[in-house]
Amino acid sequence: MRAYNSGFDRPGLTGVGAEGMHCTLLHTIGLALADVDLGALLKDAAEYAQTVQPFTLTFDRPTIGNVAVEMSGWPGGPFTQLVDDITRIMDRTGASFRPAPSRYPHMSVAYTSEGAESIEAVSLKAELAAINRTLSGTVHVDRLHLVEQWHDGAKIMWHPVAAVPLAGVTL
Repeated sequence: MRAYNSGFDRPGLTGVGAEGMHCTLLHTIGLALADVDLGALLKDAAEYAQTVQPFTLTFDRPTIGNVAVEMSGWPGGPFTQLVDDITRIMDRTGASFRPAPSRYPHMSVAYTSEGAESIEAVSLKAELAAINRTLSGTVHVDRLHLVEQWHDGAKIMWHPVAAVPLAGVTL
């Protein structure tokens, strides 16, 4: 899916490039890779993933969210089930963290940054409405990417740990 991000870089917004597009299931706040028994986590995640059939998420045109310009996705049911189950798997690691699961499927195309309070929402909504091309698309979900992730106040960065295939998928 091609993401629209040109023009989002401005005071208060940092655009997300195509290489940074993602749909987060769970942020394990306060947890680093070194805090987890990675072997056990990968085993549990792989066993679980083999019970989940691949599915498709459809993402809508960008809208203004609480901390980002984002595209919401549907259907939410398969995504929510993944979030709940991955959260339980992380809980079983015994590591101390604060879970911040995504509440709905979404992809951010721009994050708020310093100066966000000066953004005029009506003007930004008008700009989004004026985009005269298709901005929605579908993503086939056939794997989970486990990453160590951090945010520098402008963009999200991550270090890949493992790709875990869903049922019937060979990577």
